[in-house]
Amino acid sequence: MKRVALTVAGSDSGGGAGLQADLKTFQAHGVYGASVVTLVTAQNTRGVRRAVILTPDVVRDQLEAVLDDFPVAAVKTGALGDAATVAVVAQVLRGRNLPLVVDPVMIAKSGDALLQSEAVSALRELLLPLAALVTPNLPEAEVLLDLAPGALHARDGLARALTTPLPWPALLKGGHGTGDVLTDLLCLGGEPRRFEGRRVVTRHTHGTGCTLSAAVTARLALGDSLPDAVEAGLAYLRAALLEAPGLGAGAGPLEHSPSGTWGRTPPERGDSVTGPRTHVP
Repeated sequence: MKRVALTVAGSDSGGGAGLQADLKTFQAHGVYGASVVTLVTAQNTRGVRRAVILTPDVVRDQLEAVLDDFPVAAVKTGALGDAATVAVVAQVLRGRNLPLVVDPVMIAKSGDALLQSEAVSALRELLLPLAALVTPNLPEAEVLLDLAPGALHARDGLARALTTPLPWPALLKGGHGTGDVLTDLLCLGGEPRRFEGRRVVTRHTHGTGCTLSAAVTARLALGDSLPDAVEAGLAYLRAALLEAPGLGAGAGPLEHSPSGTWGRTPPERGDSVTGPRTHVP
């Protein structure tokens, strides 16, 4: 039977991020994608013109409809919008025993807010405890860990933050870091697993977080272990970035059906782009 993955996320009218990017990513991995819409945006590569959060009952009805009929093997969440939506999603997923990847989307690539500030506590208390993996970028990690803005960007700031275990399994994405070499850290307890790569300067980065978390979710739906799913997801993101189609006048979208051997081999050492990394033992 074909594996099914579910995304619970916002709609991006430009098609480069949100549930559109998730569904394209699921399809590229040979996984059937189902979706629950949490909010609708009017946006393109330059920014978000409007965002409308759907009511919690509409989100609940979508989520229960999918879960009651499809053999969902893994779930991811993206932009949830507000605390009420976070609460509904957590309530429906609790006890389902499904691998859950939480991409804690707070700010769009353009800088527009996609999560109300009062929803952060609900995210911490209700949804993150259910997650098999949380995939924050550095600014999102600072908010979730209640650190000062820029704390993880400072020299050795990330290392200091990891001297104590994180409260949830996490992939801390280093794309917002500085320098020519960026590091993603997979923190599952014990010594973090590092993925490092050279930064490639490109404006075509719209939907990188959505795409990576969706790729990890697809690999979990296919039965990969969490570390293997992360490594495969990073390889896919690298390929999607390298083949970006060059669309839009702002932060352009990725190529969600990249060519090459991304699905079968890890990224080559030292040949990565913003986001994906080579594993460093």
